[in-house]
Amino acid sequence: MDSVKIGLLLGDELDWPSTYESLLRRLDLRVKHRGRETRVECERVRIHPFALNAPTSYRLVIDRLAYWYLHPREWLKKAALLNDVYMINNPFTFQSMEKHAAYCAMMRCGIKIPETWLIPTKNPPADPTFARKYERTAAKYNDLFDLGGLGGHIGYPMYMKPFDGGGWRGVSRIADQEALYSQYDSSGQSLMHLQRAVEPYDVFVRSLAIGPQVISLRYDPTQPSHGRYQVDHAFLSERQGREARQLVKLINSFFRWEFNSCECMLQGDDVWAIDFANACPDIAINSLHYYYPWALMALVRWSVFCATTGRRSRINMEPYQYFEIGDSDRSYEEKLAAYEAIADNYFQRDEFEEFCEVNFPHLEEVAIEYFRSQEFLDMTSETIRDIFPPHEQEKYTGHFAGLARFWAQSRAEQLAAAKGK
Repeated sequence: MDSVKIGLLLGDELDWPSTYESLLRRLDLRVKHRGRETRVECERVRIHPFALNAPTSYRLVIDRLAYWYLHPREWLKKAALLNDVYMINNPFTFQSMEKHAAYCAMMRCGIKIPETWLIPTKNPPADPTFARKYERTAAKYNDLFDLGGLGGHIGYPMYMKPFDGGGWRGVSRIADQEALYSQYDSSGQSLMHLQRAVEPYDVFVRSLAIGPQVISLRYDPTQPSHGRYQVDHAFLSERQGREARQLVKLINSFFRWEFNSCECMLQGDDVWAIDFANACPDIAINSLHYYYPWALMALVRWSVFCATTGRRSRINMEPYQYFEIGDSDRSYEEKLAAYEAIADNYFQRDEFEEFCEVNFPHLEEVAIEYFRSQEFLDMTSETIRDIFPPHEQEKYTGHFAGLARFWAQSRAEQLAAAKGK
């Protein structure tokens, strides 16, 4: 029997790695594919000096760290180029995860993006040598611009946010010209976008995609981070749900991202994409809660499929097949359908679904058992102790574990009813 090892390249996360490991252990997989049987195991990746030509035991790596730190980023690139390791996500398009290139590419594809401008940094670099070169260059080539006039052109309210994103870092809502000048003065050396606000909006939706699997969730950005995802199963029309799904599948196949989320605002008949490049999308129990089981099952399915079927990383992009569609005179709906067809082919949707039918017939039952277990409750308690102050820990442990267990109970009843028919 063959065996493959999945590496987990982690930051300070406690919850989802433990759940992922527990689900794999409980499944005890012997994957069957094209006459071969493969055993799957996983391991947390350690960080240490490495020789560029060193071998590695990993077939696939789920990365949650390299966007933020250079050392593991360069190890990922080395592992992809020298060792043919499959990457979730693509380390060669990290700069596109800095929002700016992602906006530009999707505008070319014809996607509805609010009007967005990039403005020069307010302050020069801190290093004296670079500061002097910057000042000389700016004196020769930087055009003076009317920030207030630009604000009037874009219209208020607007948002100022770093071009490279990063967990709501530095994002501010600009209500008027006074606030625009104030926020720009305080932006320092950060390179900022100004983006027209989509206000008022009807619904804020955040779609999480893992491979070809997509779930669209109602999202309330005005709430604390642990209260933003709303348990609501019928907040989108069929057309809106299809468009939200098509958008994130387009984005992910374009950039070769396989684990990403897309934020959209619905305003009348329009679906505006406002943020869709996330190196570390939400997968925590304290944010996803009720939807946490879906995310972990989706991650298990996709990572095992990629690790055991011989699927190879496509670290190169092929943008012009998308731009040919975007530049055409097709209707918006026709473009989205064409993009989804490319994405389904890229993610091998049909083969993936057949693989899951064969190898994961009992995944939901295993997940239900896990989310009802003391092991899950202990993991949730440990996670909450790391996040919340002592006087809130009991409350939120019960809250988040209770929502995931509510999913388990509801799904168990649905499966039982289906078997009884």
